[in-house]
Amino acid sequence: MQDNQNSPIPTGWVGGFPPAGSPMLYPTRDLSSLPMLGNMDNINFLQRQLGVRWPEFSWETEKDSPTNTKRCYQQFAPYISRAGYTDEGRVYSVICPQQGVWIKDEICINVEVTVTGQRGWVNEVTKEIAIDMTVEGKIWLTRDKKKGGIFNDIWAFMEYGPFKFPLDKEHAIRVTTHKQNDPTQPIFEVIHGLNPEFENPPFALHEAEAFATAFLAVEIGAIKETKSSLVDGFNHLIMNIFNLGSGNMLQPGNTLSWNLWFTEPALVNKEEWKNHANFWRDSIDIHHRSPTGNGTDARYFDGSTFNPEQNAIDEIVQDIIDYVKKHI
Repeated sequence: MQDNQNSPIPTGWVGGFPPAGSPMLYPTRDLSSLPMLGNMDNINFLQRQLGVRWPEFSWETEKDSPTNTKRCYQQFAPYISRAGYTDEGRVYSVICPQQGVWIKDEICINVEVTVTGQRGWVNEVTKEIAIDMTVEGKIWLTRDKKKGGIFNDIWAFMEYGPFKFPLDKEHAIRVTTHKQNDPTQPIFEVIHGLNPEFENPPFALHEAEAFATAFLAVEIGAIKETKSSLVDGFNHLIMNIFNLGSGNMLQPGNTLSWNLWFTEPALVNKEEWKNHANFWRDSIDIHHRSPTGNGTDARYFDGSTFNPEQNAIDEIVQDIIDYVKKHI
């Protein structure tokens, strides 16, 4: 997707969705009259899109810290997410984040947020957005084969053995999510405006540049168990190393908040939309960067950079190696 910031908004906007008198109008924002749709089932209906030029994430590195000084802020890669909709404004697909966390520049912990259901609308005139979503986090490992890797001695056992370790997307660790403070509700809301629950530092604000804003807050649940207790134990170790390296971004019970700063509307290339996930995945694997440029480092409100506990990460890496050697 091209950076169309400050470019002319393409013609073709019709509007009219939701229809007059619909319960989906603000401020009630009731989308229950719309069915939850598969995220990739209706790409042929897509005509327009809002791209998240500035995806600003925020989470607590220490959950429920009384002073809130342990909250991190990180801008992910530009256009890592987008909302696709019709000329009338009905949303039919949402592209969500992917990123790779490299360990010693040899092993990549791939993180993909997979949208399992969505419904909603966009109004280009009022710049309002209302979307409901269900998502599942997927985490798996890849390695730089040219460099070998810290798991080199055990990789073949994991890859070709009888156990389905998370070495590809098909066998990824699956992380559940739900509405904030409501584990019984898998549907959460994308709401117009910015998250009012916390203050944003100046480096996470883009009022002068953004076309529109929206926010969501999703609570992280448990990882789904597999049919193998051995694989489950391995998966928990991988989650430990990811959370150490990311400041507990996907710690169960933590809330991952996301302020969406959109650039101007653009037209949709349906083929590109369909292949977006693979394109980003290949870029992360091969080039160690996102195709539209990398985001920022995680920072606290005062601008200081979050630094993972390298010694603790090294210990977990060794725990993973010892775990596989012990059981295989």
